[in-house]
Amino acid sequence: MQILTTIPETQTACRTLRTTGTLGLVPTMGALHAGHLSLITAAKRDCAHVAASIFVNPLQFGPNEDLAQYPRTFDEDCAKLEAAGVDLLFAPTVETMVPKNSATFVEVAGIGDRLDGVHRPGHFRGVATIVAKLFHILSPDRAYFGQKDAAQLAVLRAMTRDLNFPVDLVACPIVREPSGLAMSSRNEYLSADHRQRASILQRALTAATDLHKAGRHNTAQLIATTRQLIAQDHNINIEYVAAVDPGTLLPLDSTAQGALLAVAIKLGTTRLIDNVLLEPAHVQ
Repeated sequence: MQILTTIPETQTACRTLRTTGTLGLVPTMGALHAGHLSLITAAKRDCAHVAASIFVNPLQFGPNEDLAQYPRTFDEDCAKLEAAGVDLLFAPTVETMVPKNSATFVEVAGIGDRLDGVHRPGHFRGVATIVAKLFHILSPDRAYFGQKDAAQLAVLRAMTRDLNFPVDLVACPIVREPSGLAMSSRNEYLSADHRQRASILQRALTAATDLHKAGRHNTAQLIATTRQLIAQDHNINIEYVAAVDPGTLLPLDSTAQGALLAVAIKLGTTRLIDNVLLEPAHVQ
Protein backbone atom coordinates (compact mmCIF):
# COMPACT_ATOMS: atom_id res chain seq x y z
CA MET A 1 0.00 0.00 0.00
CA GLN A 2 1.33 3.41 -0.99
CA ILE A 3 1.06 6.02 1.78
CA LEU A 4 1.11 9.50 0.26
CA THR A 5 0.90 12.89 1.92
CA THR A 6 1.18 15.48 -0.86
CA ILE A 7 -1.36 16.46 -3.49
CA PRO A 8 0.91 16.21 -6.58
CA GLU A 9 2.17 12.70 -5.77
CA THR A 10 -1.36 11.54 -4.98
CA GLN A 11 -2.72 12.93 -8.25
CA THR A 12 0.05 11.20 -10.18
CA ALA A 13 -0.44 7.88 -8.39
CA CYS A 14 -4.22 7.94 -8.92
CA ARG A 15 -3.81 8.75 -12.61
CA THR A 16 -1.56 5.71 -12.91
CA LEU A 17 -4.04 3.45 -11.10
CA ARG A 18 -6.90 4.60 -13.33
CA THR A 19 -5.01 3.55 -16.47
CA THR A 20 -5.66 -0.08 -15.52
CA GLY A 21 -9.20 0.11 -14.15
CA THR A 22 -11.71 1.93 -12.01
CA LEU A 23 -10.75 3.64 -8.76
CA GLY A 24 -12.88 3.55 -5.62
CA LEU A 25 -12.37 6.01 -2.77
CA VAL A 26 -13.22 5.56 0.92
CA PRO A 27 -12.79 8.89 2.74
CA THR A 28 -12.29 8.55 6.50
CA MET A 29 -11.13 10.47 9.54
CA GLY A 30 -9.26 7.44 10.83
CA ALA A 31 -9.92 5.53 14.06
CA LEU A 32 -11.07 2.76 11.77
CA HIS A 33 -13.58 0.10 12.77
CA ALA A 34 -15.55 -2.66 11.05
CA GLY A 35 -17.90 -0.11 9.51
CA HIS A 36 -15.05 1.53 7.62
CA LEU A 37 -13.70 -1.84 6.57
CA SER A 38 -17.10 -2.77 5.13
CA LEU A 39 -16.74 0.25 2.83
CA ILE A 40 -13.34 -1.04 1.73
CA THR A 41 -14.88 -4.45 1.02
CA ALA A 42 -17.61 -2.84 -1.10
CA ALA A 43 -15.07 -0.75 -3.00
CA LYS A 44 -12.90 -3.80 -3.70
CA ARG A 45 -15.99 -5.64 -4.95
CA ASP A 46 -16.81 -2.89 -7.44
CA CYS A 47 -13.48 -1.39 -8.45
CA ALA A 48 -10.12 -2.50 -9.81
CA HIS A 49 -8.28 -0.26 -7.35
CA VAL A 50 -9.15 1.19 -3.93
CA ALA A 51 -7.85 4.35 -2.33
CA ALA A 52 -8.60 5.54 1.18
CA SER A 53 -7.97 8.84 2.89
CA ILE A 54 -7.37 9.65 6.53
CA PHE A 55 -7.89 13.28 7.43
CA VAL A 56 -9.35 14.64 10.66
CA ASN A 57 -11.10 17.59 9.09
CA PRO A 58 -11.01 20.68 11.33
CA LEU A 59 -13.56 22.46 9.14
CA GLN A 60 -16.37 20.14 10.21
CA PHE A 61 -15.88 20.61 13.95
CA GLY A 62 -17.61 23.42 15.82
CA PRO A 63 -15.78 25.60 18.37
CA ASN A 64 -17.00 23.50 21.33
CA GLU A 65 -16.73 20.08 19.68
CA ASP A 66 -14.23 17.28 20.07
CA LEU A 67 -11.53 18.06 17.48
CA ALA A 68 -8.67 17.86 19.98
CA GLN A 69 -10.01 14.66 21.58
CA TYR A 70 -11.01 12.91 18.35
CA PRO A 71 -9.29 9.47 18.35
CA ARG A 72 -6.19 9.25 16.20
CA THR A 73 -4.77 5.77 15.60
CA PHE A 74 -2.78 6.20 12.41
CA ASP A 75 -0.41 3.22 12.68
CA GLU A 76 -3.21 0.81 13.55
CA ASP A 77 -5.34 2.29 10.76
CA CYS A 78 -2.58 1.75 8.20
CA ALA A 79 -2.24 -1.88 9.23
CA LYS A 80 -6.00 -2.42 8.87
CA LEU A 81 -6.11 -0.78 5.44
CA GLU A 82 -3.14 -2.75 4.16
CA ALA A 83 -4.64 -6.00 5.42
CA ALA A 84 -7.91 -5.09 3.69
CA GLY A 85 -6.13 -4.69 0.36
CA VAL A 86 -6.14 -0.92 -0.09
CA ASP A 87 -3.81 0.21 -2.86
CA LEU A 88 -3.25 3.81 -1.84
CA LEU A 89 -3.69 5.87 1.33
CA PHE A 90 -3.81 9.66 1.11
CA ALA A 91 -2.93 11.09 4.54
CA PRO A 92 -2.44 14.83 4.15
CA THR A 93 -1.63 17.35 6.85
CA VAL A 94 -4.05 20.09 7.85
CA GLU A 95 -1.80 22.63 6.12
CA THR A 96 -2.05 20.65 2.88
CA MET A 97 -5.85 20.50 2.86
CA VAL A 98 -6.67 23.79 4.60
CA PRO A 99 -3.91 26.33 3.84
CA LYS A 100 -3.94 29.40 6.05
CA ASN A 101 -4.97 31.61 3.14
CA SER A 102 -7.97 29.45 2.16
CA ALA A 103 -10.91 31.59 1.10
CA THR A 104 -13.06 29.11 -0.83
CA PHE A 105 -15.62 26.78 0.70
CA VAL A 106 -18.37 24.53 -0.61
CA GLU A 107 -21.79 25.14 0.91
CA VAL A 108 -24.85 23.10 -0.05
CA ALA A 109 -27.63 25.54 0.78
CA GLY A 110 -30.85 24.19 2.22
CA ILE A 111 -29.93 20.53 2.61
CA GLY A 112 -26.80 21.45 4.54
CA ASP A 113 -28.91 23.36 7.08
CA ARG A 114 -31.18 20.42 7.97
CA LEU A 115 -30.93 17.65 10.60
CA ASP A 116 -27.32 17.76 11.84
CA GLY A 117 -26.87 21.06 10.01
CA VAL A 118 -29.30 22.69 12.46
CA HIS A 119 -27.42 21.49 15.51
CA ARG A 120 -23.89 21.75 14.09
CA PRO A 121 -23.79 25.03 12.12
CA GLY A 122 -21.08 24.96 9.45
CA HIS A 123 -20.54 21.22 9.83
CA PHE A 124 -21.69 20.26 6.35
CA ARG A 125 -19.84 23.18 4.78
CA GLY A 126 -16.68 21.69 6.25
CA VAL A 127 -17.55 18.19 5.07
CA ALA A 128 -18.48 19.29 1.54
CA THR A 129 -15.37 21.44 1.15
CA ILE A 130 -12.96 18.65 2.03
CA VAL A 131 -14.82 15.91 0.12
CA ALA A 132 -14.87 18.16 -2.95
CA LYS A 133 -11.11 18.56 -2.61
CA LEU A 134 -10.66 14.80 -2.24
CA PHE A 135 -12.72 14.22 -5.39
CA HIS A 136 -10.59 16.77 -7.23
CA ILE A 137 -7.29 15.34 -5.99
CA LEU A 138 -7.98 11.62 -6.38
CA SER A 139 -10.58 11.71 -9.21
CA PRO A 140 -12.26 8.45 -8.13
CA ASP A 141 -14.89 6.72 -10.23
CA ARG A 142 -16.85 5.78 -7.11
CA ALA A 143 -16.84 6.98 -3.51
CA TYR A 144 -18.16 4.96 -0.58
CA PHE A 145 -19.95 6.31 2.50
CA GLY A 146 -21.82 4.71 5.37
CA GLN A 147 -25.60 4.97 5.63
CA LYS A 148 -25.16 5.93 9.30
CA ASP A 149 -24.27 9.43 8.09
CA ALA A 150 -27.49 9.72 6.07
CA ALA A 151 -27.68 13.52 6.19
CA GLN A 152 -24.07 13.73 5.03
CA LEU A 153 -24.95 11.43 2.13
CA ALA A 154 -27.78 13.73 1.06
CA VAL A 155 -25.51 16.77 1.20
CA LEU A 156 -22.73 15.08 -0.77
CA ARG A 157 -25.12 13.72 -3.40
CA ALA A 158 -26.44 17.24 -3.98
CA MET A 159 -22.90 18.62 -4.15
CA THR A 160 -21.77 15.92 -6.58
CA ARG A 161 -24.77 16.60 -8.82
CA ASP A 162 -24.56 20.39 -8.70
CA LEU A 163 -20.79 20.56 -9.30
CA ASN A 164 -20.86 17.83 -11.98
CA PHE A 165 -18.32 15.58 -10.30
CA PRO A 166 -18.05 12.39 -12.40
CA VAL A 167 -18.23 10.28 -9.25
CA ASP A 168 -20.84 7.67 -8.29
CA LEU A 169 -21.67 7.85 -4.58
CA VAL A 170 -22.30 4.44 -3.04
CA ALA A 171 -24.13 4.15 0.28
CA CYS A 172 -23.25 1.09 2.35
CA PRO A 173 -25.37 -0.43 5.14
CA ILE A 174 -24.86 0.48 8.79
CA VAL A 175 -22.58 -1.94 10.63
CA ARG A 176 -23.58 -2.50 14.24
CA GLU A 177 -21.98 -3.69 17.45
CA PRO A 178 -23.46 -6.85 19.02
CA SER A 179 -25.69 -4.64 21.20
CA GLY A 180 -27.19 -3.01 18.10
CA LEU A 181 -25.30 0.27 18.51
CA ALA A 182 -24.24 1.70 15.15
CA MET A 183 -20.46 1.57 14.83
CA SER A 184 -18.75 4.95 15.10
CA SER A 185 -15.29 6.17 15.97
CA ARG A 186 -16.94 8.19 18.73
CA ASN A 187 -18.11 4.99 20.42
CA GLU A 188 -14.60 4.91 21.87
CA TYR A 189 -15.71 7.71 24.19
CA LEU A 190 -18.45 5.55 25.72
CA SER A 191 -18.14 3.52 28.89
CA ALA A 192 -19.38 -0.07 28.81
CA ASP A 193 -22.56 1.11 30.55
CA HIS A 194 -23.12 3.91 28.06
CA ARG A 195 -22.56 1.56 25.11
CA GLN A 196 -25.31 -0.66 26.42
CA ARG A 197 -27.62 2.29 27.07
CA ALA A 198 -27.03 3.64 23.56
CA SER A 199 -28.42 0.45 22.04
CA ILE A 200 -31.89 1.88 22.77
CA LEU A 201 -31.51 3.88 19.55
CA GLN A 202 -31.69 0.80 17.37
CA ARG A 203 -34.50 -0.71 19.43
CA ALA A 204 -36.54 2.48 19.09
CA LEU A 205 -35.93 2.68 15.34
CA THR A 206 -36.89 -0.98 14.99
CA ALA A 207 -40.16 -0.38 16.86
CA ALA A 208 -41.01 2.51 14.54
CA THR A 209 -40.09 0.40 11.52
CA ASP A 210 -42.47 -2.32 12.69
CA LEU A 211 -45.27 0.24 12.96
CA HIS A 212 -44.51 1.48 9.45
CA LYS A 213 -44.58 -2.06 8.09
CA ALA A 214 -47.93 -2.59 9.82
CA GLY A 215 -49.40 0.30 7.87
CA ARG A 216 -48.98 3.09 10.43
CA HIS A 217 -47.54 5.82 8.20
CA ASN A 218 -48.29 8.95 10.20
CA THR A 219 -44.89 10.49 10.86
CA ALA A 220 -46.00 12.25 14.05
CA GLN A 221 -46.94 8.87 15.53
CA LEU A 222 -43.69 7.21 14.44
CA ILE A 223 -41.64 10.09 15.80
CA ALA A 224 -43.56 10.04 19.09
CA THR A 225 -43.03 6.29 19.48
CA THR A 226 -39.31 6.64 18.79
CA ARG A 227 -38.92 9.56 21.22
CA GLN A 228 -40.90 7.84 23.98
CA LEU A 229 -38.76 4.72 23.83
CA ILE A 230 -35.50 6.65 23.86
CA ALA A 231 -36.73 8.97 26.63
CA GLN A 232 -37.21 6.01 28.94
CA ASP A 233 -33.50 6.40 29.67
CA HIS A 234 -33.22 9.69 31.53
CA ASN A 235 -29.47 9.75 30.95
CA ILE A 236 -30.08 10.41 27.23
CA ASN A 237 -30.63 13.91 25.87
CA ILE A 238 -32.56 13.74 22.58
CA GLU A 239 -31.31 16.24 20.01
CA TYR A 240 -33.74 15.33 17.28
CA VAL A 241 -36.02 12.61 15.95
CA ALA A 242 -37.12 13.29 12.38
CA ALA A 243 -38.85 11.57 9.48
CA VAL A 244 -37.64 13.18 6.27
CA ASP A 245 -37.20 12.71 2.56
CA PRO A 246 -33.80 10.97 2.26
CA GLY A 247 -32.81 13.16 -0.70
CA THR A 248 -33.86 16.61 0.47
CA LEU A 249 -34.00 16.04 4.25
CA LEU A 250 -37.32 17.91 4.29
CA PRO A 251 -39.92 16.66 6.81
CA LEU A 252 -42.70 14.36 5.66
CA ASP A 253 -46.28 14.02 6.90
CA SER A 254 -46.46 10.37 5.84
CA THR A 255 -43.95 7.56 5.42
CA ALA A 256 -46.14 5.70 2.89
CA GLN A 257 -43.81 6.66 0.04
CA GLY A 258 -40.74 5.83 2.11
CA ALA A 259 -38.72 7.99 4.49
CA LEU A 260 -35.52 8.39 6.43
CA LEU A 261 -36.19 8.11 10.16
CA ALA A 262 -33.19 9.68 11.86
CA VAL A 263 -32.18 10.35 15.46
CA ALA A 264 -29.42 12.19 17.24
CA ILE A 265 -28.74 12.09 20.98
CA LYS A 266 -26.21 13.11 23.58
CA LEU A 267 -25.16 10.45 26.09
CA GLY A 268 -22.86 12.06 28.57
CA THR A 269 -20.66 14.27 26.41
CA THR A 270 -20.85 11.97 23.37
CA ARG A 271 -23.09 12.75 20.42
CA LEU A 272 -24.48 9.72 18.58
CA ILE A 273 -26.61 9.41 15.45
CA ASP A 274 -28.56 6.54 13.93
CA ASN A 275 -31.24 6.06 11.31
CA VAL A 276 -33.32 3.63 9.30
CA LEU A 277 -34.68 3.86 5.76
CA LEU A 278 -38.38 3.06 5.73
CA GLU A 279 -39.37 1.34 2.49
CA PRO A 280 -42.35 2.58 0.46
CA ALA A 281 -45.57 0.81 1.38
CA HIS A 282 -46.71 -1.85 -1.07
CA VAL A 283 -49.70 -0.83 -3.14
CA GLN A 284 -52.45 -3.45 -3.00
